Amino acid sequence: MNARPAHSTAIGALCSNCRRPVRDCVCPRGAPGAAGAPRPRVGRTTQGRAGKGVTTISGLPLPTAELDALAAQLKKRCGSGGTVRDGVIEIQGEHRDTIVAELVKLGWPAKRSGG
Repeated sequence: MNARPAHSTAIGALCSNCRRPVRDCVCPRGAPGAAGAPRPRVGRTTQGRAGKGVTTISGLPLPTAELDALAAQLKKRCGSGGTVRDGVIEIQGEHRDTIVAELVKLGWPAKRSGG
């Protein structure tokens, strides 16, 4: 018999990491896959850049040093420049699909935002 239920209205949503009900989740907040962990949003913006687009990654609950390291890894993967401003990673050019795939591979449940 299967030890974990596929769906139960009595339990509610299950944490994808520890497989416990979300209200009883023991995962540390902000850990990839933890219940209630923020989902990074990968979007595109051109504001204040004379029409040149940049891919933005927001919603990552990381300290500045780790955010800079992740930005360097993503810039290398995309083969372009970028920066970190106010907790948002900006990568020059249109790289949303590549970045979402890379973040998912690293364990972050990233979501593409915008059109």
